[in-house]
Amino acid sequence: MMLLSPAQVNYMPARIVSLVPSQTELLFDLGLDKSVVGITKFCVHPPHWKIAKAIIGGTKNINIKKIKALKPDLIIANKEENVKEQIEELAKECNVWLTDVAALPDALQMIIDIGVITGSEIKSKQLITSIETNFTNIKKLEQQLKVCYLIWRNPYITTGGDTFINDMLTRC
Repeated sequence: MMLLSPAQVNYMPARIVSLVPSQTELLFDLGLDKSVVGITKFCVHPPHWKIAKAIIGGTKNINIKKIKALKPDLIIANKEENVKEQIEELAKECNVWLTDVAALPDALQMIIDIGVITGSEIKSKQLITSIETNFTNIKKLEQQLKVCYLIWRNPYITTGGDTFINDMLTRC
């Protein structure tokens, strides 16, 4: 097994574990309820998946043994969200696709890739059209604001300039 690029996922995954809340939400939006078998404790959308799916820990402290027991044929992780050593450990026995989303174009490409990989390309393209339309319709502020976006507390953590959140704030 190994870390895969989207092009290397040349099969239709039937047992997906998602290690990232935003990607879990995308899997739901693409209608993949039956394919997703495991999610993190931070995957809160859709709410009913917290009951219906196996919870495999948090994004930074996944339960590798529990994930392997689910026998996933694809694990979707993220470079920024997940711990490199844990992902490498999973990749020894499981197929892992590691996404890297730092800006809107990366996110749109990730949506297309997941659509292609899961056979939900039409829905992914519809979602991208909606996202692009909504960004086109954003009214820009006349004067830039200084923003501190906190993503965690205990300790408090904010975003940096090379992150997806920073890209979204800049676009708004």
